[in-house]
Amino acid sequence: MKKIYEGKTKDVFSLDNGNVLLKFKDDCTGKDGVFDPGENTVGLQIEGIGKANLKTSVYYFDLLKKAGIKTHYVSANVDDATMEVLPGKVFGHGLEVICRLVATGSFIRRYGEYIEDGTVLEGGYVECTFKNDEKGDPLVTAEGLAALGVMSEDMFKSMKEQTLKITKIVADDLKTIGLDLWDIKFEFGYNGDEVILIDEIASGNMRVYKGDEIVNPVDLTEMILNR
Repeated sequence: MKKIYEGKTKDVFSLDNGNVLLKFKDDCTGKDGVFDPGENTVGLQIEGIGKANLKTSVYYFDLLKKAGIKTHYVSANVDDATMEVLPGKVFGHGLEVICRLVATGSFIRRYGEYIEDGTVLEGGYVECTFKNDEKGDPLVTAEGLAALGVMSEDMFKSMKEQTLKITKIVADDLKTIGLDLWDIKFEFGYNGDEVILIDEIASGNMRVYKGDEIVNPVDLTEMILNR
């Protein structure tokens, strides 16, 4: 296999069959040793989080398939912490899509003078950031993406609709085990003009609360899979 990309939480390899292999790592985004899915740098390692993220991703990719939502998922090997996926081109040099159901984290750091931490964002709030560590993953609007030639406005509309639909599926599922989804991060790619979900739906990419306590990503996976 040839390594084609080294990311913060996983490495990417090309396969002989034309597909791609994702190798999940135990690195987490955060700051000063505290987990935060909204941060743009690796802040800590949690033993077992790589496999936990993979298991969660497989569970939700299967759930999305049943709901008729297309993704890049093909198969997984949990023991090796790897997932085989269809090849998909990223938008620009990489674009992260965050759906926020509750105002917190970096949203409050930006807009705290207008809204209180913990405020419910009715209907969900979708925002996009470029994957660029040096620039702090800058925010970009739909109009900005179109002006820069990264994606058309129709592509953005499809991506936003899918983001809200997928977020609802995940949130509704978590609600059945007494958990509240506050925000979640996705990545989308494209084949031709079709926008599809790529990367992962991982416990390390979502902020979930049980009551007033945030749930550790590894514990979250256990709750999701061992209900």
